Parts: sequence; structure tokens; C-alpha cells
Amino acid sequence: MTSGAAAREFRGRRRECAILDRMVGDVRSGRGQVLLIRGEAGVGKSALLDYLAGRPAGYRVARVAGVESEMELPFAGLHQLCAPMLDLRDRLPGPQGEALAVAFGHRAGTPPDRFLLGVAVLGLLALVSEGKPLLCLVDDAQWLDQTSVQTLTFVARRLLAERVGVVFAIREPATGPAWRGLPELSIGGLPDDDARALLDSAVPGRLDEQVRDRIVAETRGNPLALLELPRGRTAAEMAGGFGRPDAQPLASKIERSFAQRMESLPALTRKVLLTAAAEPLGDPMLLRRAARLLELPMGAAGPAEQAGLIQLGSRVRFRHPLVRTAIYRAAPIADRRDVHRALADATDPAADPDRRAWHRAHAADDTDEEVAAELVASAERAQRRGGIAAAAEFLRCATELTPDPATRAVRALVAAEAELRCGAFEIALKLLLTADEGPAGELHQTRVNLMRARVAFAAGDMAAPRLLLDAARRLEPLDAGLARDTYRDAMGAAVLTGSGVPELARAIRAAPKPARLRPGDLLLDSIAVARTDGYHAAMPLVNEAIRAFRADQTSGADDQAWLWLASITAADVWDDQGWPVLTERHVRIARRVGDLSTLPLTLNSLVCVHVFAGEEAAAASAVAEIQAIAEATGAALAPYGALALAAWRGDEAAAAPLLEATMAEVAARGENTGATVTHWAQAMLLNGLSRYREAVPAARAATEHPVESGVVNWALSELIEAAVRSGQPELATGAYQRLRASTTASGTDWALGALARAGALVATGRTADARYRQAIEHLGRTRIRTELARAHLLYGEWLRREGRRQDARGELRTAYDLLVATGADAFADRARRELAAAGEPVAERAGRASDSLTVQEAHIARLAGTGLTNAEIGAQLFLSPHTVEWHLRKVFTKLGITSRRQLRPPDSG
Repeated sequence: MTSGAAAREFRGRRRECAILDRMVGDVRSGRGQVLLIRGEAGVGKSALLDYLAGRPAGYRVARVAGVESEMELPFAGLHQLCAPMLDLRDRLPGPQGEALAVAFGHRAGTPPDRFLLGVAVLGLLALVSEGKPLLCLVDDAQWLDQTSVQTLTFVARRLLAERVGVVFAIREPATGPAWRGLPELSIGGLPDDDARALLDSAVPGRLDEQVRDRIVAETRGNPLALLELPRGRTAAEMAGGFGRPDAQPLASKIERSFAQRMESLPALTRKVLLTAAAEPLGDPMLLRRAARLLELPMGAAGPAEQAGLIQLGSRVRFRHPLVRTAIYRAAPIADRRDVHRALADATDPAADPDRRAWHRAHAADDTDEEVAAELVASAERAQRRGGIAAAAEFLRCATELTPDPATRAVRALVAAEAELRCGAFEIALKLLLTADEGPAGELHQTRVNLMRARVAFAAGDMAAPRLLLDAARRLEPLDAGLARDTYRDAMGAAVLTGSGVPELARAIRAAPKPARLRPGDLLLDSIAVARTDGYHAAMPLVNEAIRAFRADQTSGADDQAWLWLASITAADVWDDQGWPVLTERHVRIARRVGDLSTLPLTLNSLVCVHVFAGEEAAAASAVAEIQAIAEATGAALAPYGALALAAWRGDEAAAAPLLEATMAEVAARGENTGATVTHWAQAMLLNGLSRYREAVPAARAATEHPVESGVVNWALSELIEAAVRSGQPELATGAYQRLRASTTASGTDWALGALARAGALVATGRTADARYRQAIEHLGRTRIRTELARAHLLYGEWLRREGRRQDARGELRTAYDLLVATGADAFADRARRELAAAGEPVAERAGRASDSLTVQEAHIARLAGTGLTNAEIGAQLFLSPHTVEWHLRKVFTKLGITSRRQLRPPDSG
């Protein structure tokens, strides 16, 4: 860039350059930075990236440019960025290095989860920055392939203690969840004075002031427009005004200006430009091979080079992306097909089969089975590498090019499934219309209906249970195994929405049974019996199914839906042994396979497991992991686990916004079960705070569900306590009778302990005393420490009111110690006040050093205390090892320790 050009391009950009300079300084100091530069086409985003690239000494600069035509190719942008760095791959933890190798096609293997791939790229950039600070500059980010966008924005959000800066330049009005929340620098047009000066420098001779002001106004100070739009205008046109005003967007005007400039070029030159525009790699050798096939002399590019439209060097570069767009859009369709055909023939099928297939698809002027089959093969390769979005696009294109109607229908169904996995519900439904058109058999048509039901379920449609039930019934005579799996999905949807469960249960009982029963088949049958005949009749089947799941150690990724159903069923029947085992196994599998669509829901269940076991630190760690996943994925999930933990702690300040957010979320999705969970947590919070009258309506709302699920059972316990303490004995007695039905059917110590404690609340005299003792005896044999602590608390409160102060003090001291140990601050305060009333004052607890830790710091401290390395912690929390170490240094300072060996779970001191 000449000094004159630099002066022109940076007129009016002093503020922007100062922001970029500060960013470079922060990166050098080890404070990772990300910035999203927004602006319309031609406003100077690329020039600012050039400024960044040439500004810092002692930095490594990596540049990436999105290309519109490459948006369908998986990992295209990532490959641009990472290819020169892959020699460091072996220094990454094994799974991360493997993810990079598979994603870039260097090795066969299981498709990497996109978040594991993100952590791998983060680790790779961190390694590169150990030598020199690293600046990653991404131009035209709106044209990156979806996988690259997701990965790079994921990485950018995790730059904290790295000497890495990532700057995206994106054209307005590009939007999307990937860009949401990133720090932004919006670039507008130049101020009028700078715009006039730039225009004067581009137009030879004197320019009429009114004409100049009109041009500045029409271009809104856009630098590229100021430089390009006057080109080719005659002196008369410039004197008389700058064309007629129209409503075209500025980008279209600039494109038209470039197209007009190209019209004056020789035909051979335009054909060379079109070939270069259709070739996204910028590979001069590939361009030469294609030109030879088209019988185009490369010398024909000379006039375009002289006009400043293209540069042919070690890479093929256009003056501006709009030049490429203008060339391609202005070309006749037949010429585009010729060029793509030549590029396909010039591409090595062994080295780059996907790009060759893509060119062949764009060269096709009719359906073509050979090309469609190549695209299907490309989709399979993309799926093996984890490029689900690219696979979906390849399959969609293959569907369009498939001549045979039956084959096209089958491919449309496969493409719809891929689009569903990408969350593209509307595209999936359109493909299902194509899948309906072929002369396919009944099994295919039923699979199409099943896919519609799955789209409905994923989209939160309340009709999903009904659609899944209908699909399962139609599948019975066609594919018994798929029918059973569909009944399972229908039951899961019905449980979440709280609708259609009885009819579904009857259908499952009436359906043919498989010859060989799997644990899942046992489970499905037991649930169906429970939801039709009640848990007393179903308990032998339920216990057999849960035992089968606990004994089966071969569960894998395909069993996650069964494991989730098994674990919640264990909670429903008060199985304090099976519930944690199955939930923890599900979490391990989801973590291992990187299934971040399932893991948050399962972790929410794990939070409740830990809360009931009194494992506050473990529950907090699971909540922190859910938050890390939400930040990584951008997915919103009702914060059930965080709410349950806040309610147990009695932290009303933390619980209030969670209650509001959760109710809004479940109401929007129509999830009755979600509402039940929310009301139960609210009732537990209010009981802990001794606000019993307020707890009653929350507990009643949580128990309105007619099915005695685990959460409803827990809420019945809260309702009995709140009703007794607020003087509503009849309400408490009715709730007790409902609770008795499920607990006596179960017969576990947890169930019998909960029943005895509730029975004590509604009894008096010796009966109450005996029941409290029975509750403590039963619960003492379980891992449900929180229920045991509350039993001691209620017994102590009852003893004090009976005038047995000495006996009360023993129970209340035990309750207080248990409640403090399990983090139940509000319930512990109840015990402390009761102890004082019983004649044994207890000093208020002093704050713990660990209370000063943030949620993430506490989580990292706990993981480090279990012996995990920084790399292992980073992999679990989607952070780099440097960032983990940065957090640990803060933890050491706050806790006053100097070594990882001194770390213990934050709640232990």
C-alpha cells in the first residue's frame, strides 16, 4: 500500500485505529481480545484489517477470508487459519489433536464434537501465541462456512489469559446467534469533510461543489463508493449530476459500477475473471489448469490487472469481494457452467473430492445421478469429520440433482434428518415435502411422518407426543425396533409436556412385544403399567427394569434416551441407589461423546441428585458446567439445576431471577413438568425461610399434576409441611394420602422415611414421636442427607413445642450440623433460631474464604482438588489451560494458599 493510498483509506478513522491499537496492546499483555467490525460493503473494514496486519511488530498474523461460494464446504475457513499451525497438533491433549486430525481429513475416526473441536483450536492458537502474540484477522466473516463460524466464535469467546486477538469483519446486515454478544466496532461512512477530500483525490480536474455534495450524500461517505462510482463517468455526466437517484442498496450500486467497468474489457479477459471468481481457493495453478481447459491464455488477464480489478501473484486476489460478486452475477448461466466444469476437471479428485463434486454440481444443467452420488459421498465424508451443516447442504443439493423419483425421496428424507440436526427446521420440512413425492413404500412414508414428529418435538410443538404416538403405531408392523424407540421418544415428550401420557401408556401395552426384551423394553413396559394401573401393580416390573439398566455396563451414545428415561423413573419410585448410578452414567456417556444437546438436561438431573445427597459443592460444579455449556453453545435451557440449588441454599436473591426465567421458559414451551419443577423449588425455598403460608400455593401448583412423578412426590412433602405450619390440616391430610400411595408402593428407605416424616407432621402425641423416629431411622440408611437433616429439624422443632427442651437440643444440634455441611443456609438458620429458643444459643457462622470465589473459580478449584490437570479441566469447561491457570492464581490469592495440593472442595473450608 502506498503512503498516498494509506492516507486516503484512513481519512476519518482515527477513533477506529486507536481502538485497534489498544486491542493490540492488550493482546501483548496477555489479555485475549475479540472484536467484531461491522459495516456495509466498501466502508473500509478490509482496510482496517490491513492496518492491523501491518501495524504490530513482533506479532504473528493469520488471515482468513470468507468466500461466498465456499459457504457449503466444511471447515474451509478453519483450514485457512489452522493449516500453517498444524505442526503443533501433537502438543495438544490426545482427544484434541485427534479432533483436528479427523476434522481436516488427515485421519479417519469418530466425527469430532464441534465443541471438542473448538477447544482444540483454542489450544492450538494458545500454543502458537507462546512464541509471539497472535492476531487472527477474519475478513468477510458472513461468508464463512457454518462450522468455521461456530468454531471461531466459540474460540473468540474464550480468549481470556491468552496472547491472542481475533478480529472479525462482517458485512451488514449479517446477523445470527454466532455473532451475538461479541464486542462490536460499527463502521459508518466518512465525515463529510473527509469524504469530499477523498472524492476530490479520485476525480481528475475540478468537480462542481453541488455535484460533489450530492455524490457524498448518495454514498453516505462510503469510501469504496466514493472511489469507484465516479469511474467511467464523462465530464458532462459529472457536471450535470451523478446519475439518477434510485432505491438500489449501495452494495448493488457498487457491484453495478464494477460490472460496467468489466463490460469494456475484452471477452477473453472477462472469461478469465469469471474463472477466478468461481474458484474460491485463490490458487493460481488451479486457475491456470482451468484456463487451459477453457483454451484461455492467462495473458488475457492483463487488462483486468491494469484496471486494478485483480492481482495474480502467489494468490489470486480481487480488489474487493464485490468485484468477485459482480463478475459472477453478471455472467451468463452457460458461461458459469462452463467455468465450473473446467474447474471440476482441473481439481484433483483424490486430493479435493468435495470441491470437485461442488464444481460438478454447479456445472450441471439437468439432473445427474453421477454428480448426485458424488455429493452423497461428500456428505458422508463431511459427517465423518463432524461437518454436519456441510453434510446437510451436500445432501440437499444431491436431492435436487437426483433423477430417479424414488431415490430422490429417500435422499430428501436423509437430508431432512441432517437439517434437523443443524436446527434448520423449515428447510427440513421442505425436504420432507420432496420425500413425500416419490413412489416409496409404506415404511418410507412412515419414516417421513416420524421425521415430521421429531421436527415438531425439537421445535417445542405441543403436538409432538401425538405425532410420535401416531408414527409409532404405524411402525409396529413395519419395523418393531424403530416402533419401540419411537414409543420411548413419545413417552419422553409426553413426560416433558405433561400431556397424553395415559393414552400413550395404553398404546404401549397394546403394542406387540419384541421376541428378545432389552432393558429399555422392560422399562417401557413398566412405565406403561405404572401410568395405567398405578405403581403398586408396576413396582415389580419397574424394579426389574432398573436392575437391568444398572447391571448393563455396555451403554453407549445410542442408549442415552433410554438412560434418561430410566434415571427419572428411578427418581419417581424413590430409588436412591439407582437414580444416582444411572444419572451419573448418563452424564459420563454424554461427556465422552460430546453430546451437548443432551448433557445440560442430564446435568440438571445430576444437580438434584447432589442436592438430595447434601453434596453442595458437587451440585454447584454441575451448575457451573451447565452454564459453561450454555455459553459455549448459545443454547437456552431453563435453569432447573441452578434453581434447585438456590432453593436448597435458601438464597432468595439468587432464586428470584431464576424463578422468573424458568417460568417464562417453560410457559413458552408448554412444559407442564418444567412448571412442576419450578413450583417445587419455590415451595422448598419458602419453607426454608419459614414463610409457610406463601409456600402453600407454590406447593399446590407443583402437585396439580395427576401423575405421581418424583418431583410431584417431593412437592407433596413440601405441601404437607407448609400446610401444617400455616394451620391448614385438611390440606395436609389430603396430600399425605397421595404421598402414601407412591411411598408404600416403592417400599425403599427413602420412600418410607419421607412417608414417616410427613405422617409425623399430621399426627400428634406418641404417634408423631414414633413416626419422627421411624423417619430418622429409614433416612439414615440412605444417601439422602438433606431429607435426614430436615427430619431431625422437624423432630427438634416438635420436641421444643412439646416442652422437651433437652431432647430438642440434641435433635436440633444434629440438624444444624447437617444443614450447615450441606449448604442449606435458610434451613440452618431455622435450626439455629430453634436452638436459641431451646436454651442453646449458636453463634452465627462466620463467612468462609471460599465464599469470595466466583461460580467458575469454585468449580475450577473443585476440579483441581480432585487431581485433574489444567488441560483436563479446560477440556471439560471449554477453556484453554492458560485460562484455567489464570483462574487458579486468583483462587490461590483469595483462599490464601500457594499450592494445588492445598485445594479442597470450596464448601469444605
